[in-house]
Amino acid sequence: MAATLGTIATAIVVTATPETTAAHAAHLMREHHVGALIVVDLESESGEAVGIVTDRDLVLAVMAEELDPSLFTVGDVMSVDLVTAPEDADLLDAVALLGQHQLRRLIVCDAAGRLTGIATLEDLLVVLARQFGTLAAALGSARDRERRQRR
Repeated sequence: MAATLGTIATAIVVTATPETTAAHAAHLMREHHVGALIVVDLESESGEAVGIVTDRDLVLAVMAEELDPSLFTVGDVMSVDLVTAPEDADLLDAVALLGQHQLRRLIVCDAAGRLTGIATLEDLLVVLARQFGTLAAALGSARDRERRQRR
């Protein structure tokens, strides 16, 4: 079975709402060992993703400006131009999408557009590195087989 974005995406996604304070968002990231929260609209029936906030967003927009993180919300600092990808996306297409949009994370959705996971650049690198390693080993084996056959 070929790897798709849905097979490597992390299915357990930590979420926040636009009203979540920056301080609480940072706490959630630390508690769950994640670098981003998907911001959802709890008023929509499907809990639609409306943004993403990263640890970098919090540092640059709040902490580096020496603002009070209990006064600012995720809605104040989140990115709203979401880039999503379908679960059945090919991994190389996902890499191209990350590069095109200069991102480190893709929001993965099912055919109905519902959030099913998040895939990071690191997730893709791990899987692709394994696949390239397998390919390199196969090339070496083919070369060795050819040498044995010529003797």
